[in-house]
Amino acid sequence: MRTLHRHAPGTALAVTAALALSACAGGATEPAEGDSTSSTSAEPVRGGDLAFAITVDSKCVDPQQVGNNDAIAIARQTVASLTAQNPESGEIVPWLAESWEVNDDASQFTFHLVDGATYADGTPIDAASVKTNFEAIVALGAKASLGSTYLVDLESVTAPDPSTVVVDFSAPSAQFLQATSTFSLGLLSPASAALSVEDRCAGKFDGSGPFVVQEYTVDQRAVLARRDGYTWGAAGASSHTGEAYLDTVTFTVIPEAGVRAGSLASGQIDATAAIGTADLPQFDGNGFWLAYRANPGVVFNLYPNESRPLLADERVRVAVLKGIDREEVTGTVLTPLDEPASAALAHTTPLYEGLDELLAYDPEGAKELLEGAGWVEGPDGIRVKDGQPLSTEVTFWQVKDPLELVQQQLRQIGFDLRLNQVTIAEATAASADGEYDFSYGNLTRSDPDILRNLFSVNARNTNKRAAEPVDDLLDQQAAAVDPAERQRLVTEASRLLLEKAHSIPVVELSTTIAAADTVHDLKFEASTRLDFYDAWVSQP
Repeated sequence: MRTLHRHAPGTALAVTAALALSACAGGATEPAEGDSTSSTSAEPVRGGDLAFAITVDSKCVDPQQVGNNDAIAIARQTVASLTAQNPESGEIVPWLAESWEVNDDASQFTFHLVDGATYADGTPIDAASVKTNFEAIVALGAKASLGSTYLVDLESVTAPDPSTVVVDFSAPSAQFLQATSTFSLGLLSPASAALSVEDRCAGKFDGSGPFVVQEYTVDQRAVLARRDGYTWGAAGASSHTGEAYLDTVTFTVIPEAGVRAGSLASGQIDATAAIGTADLPQFDGNGFWLAYRANPGVVFNLYPNESRPLLADERVRVAVLKGIDREEVTGTVLTPLDEPASAALAHTTPLYEGLDELLAYDPEGAKELLEGAGWVEGPDGIRVKDGQPLSTEVTFWQVKDPLELVQQQLRQIGFDLRLNQVTIAEATAASADGEYDFSYGNLTRSDPDILRNLFSVNARNTNKRAAEPVDDLLDQQAAAVDPAERQRLVTEASRLLLEKAHSIPVVELSTTIAAADTVHDLKFEASTRLDFYDAWVSQP
């Protein structure tokens, strides 16, 4: 059966448009890619194992620490969150919190918890345990690379009674309600907070979600087992609320693309989200189905380290931005479903606005900028200045096909981009230490505050630069509760990031599930994370 769907780009509506609401998170919408699951009219069948292939093991499955998509696929299934986000509408809906209130400036959030929910060790999910979780995430600091940023300016978490949690920030935090729907703020038992980071990474924690870690062998596989007695699924984001249908989900690490394709074709695995471009057509029908969704958040970017003299020159950075033919990248080395970047944000992100005119392929304009900066063409086509070639390096761990084409394109303007492919751990260390010229990657989140998280000098400061007016805009949007004002601030900040080439977008990240027809209701959640809760398997 064919269930491959694609959503045309459009202007996303504001997920935070009605932040100052009094209960149950109303008023939010986000464009979805359409149905992201195998279509079936059959009743779900309980039992069985779903074998799923991932590409790499980041050696951690703790939902509050992981950041890699493969690790997230595992970790997301083990925790529930205070809220969920409907993948079709973008609405924030109840999960562990049955209702909530937000004050007028979005600096205080009060959550009322559902009754009867427990952690896998039997501990009640109460207000005190939520307080323990949020404080533990803050204590993890950089190890909680996503969750800690969602809790910036956290002033206090209080539990006036067992079913009420009050979260106060020292400044307005328009992004926080959506943050409570993410796996990064998913809840673990209080005893898990006392574990070492190593034990947590090894899966020795007790979560609040529909699956538990049964086995985890680094660089080989992780096995999740259905949790008995789980009855608090998010009704507004899932098709049922009781226990998961599957007995187990087995995640197997298969680094080689050809081996993953062969394993799916032969039935050794049931599904994967990592089929190579050339292999996708064989799974479009013929006993298989494909489902596609673009990831919201920051697209794949070249991030210039502006503390390096070469990339401190705005003319050089803008020349690189102009020298990339994004249409050629998607049309040559990616799939027909993948889309060129049209802004720093993907088109599925709330408050996205297309800025295609700033990303137009303009090699002649790039050459003029480099000439004006004193870089003249050398005998081998690479420009030189003061005897030094126009050459620098990009450090990355992802597949290199898109960057190889970008490398060829930049050579046409006289820019030598050297490719430094490393491991995830090495790339993470280089980023933390600032030891890179360009870094490369994306960051998924269904809220535009991800721009502040990555680019603001008051947050991650990926560019390693001094403060500029764009930082005020990024910080102001995080405090804006009026949707129109936040839209204006996000758009203005996005424009400045491109005009100054602090952000050099390349392509949008997308995720395509390829699965056998025996797999049903394997879905994407709102942030294009994989959701196995409703999934079930039938006999061929």
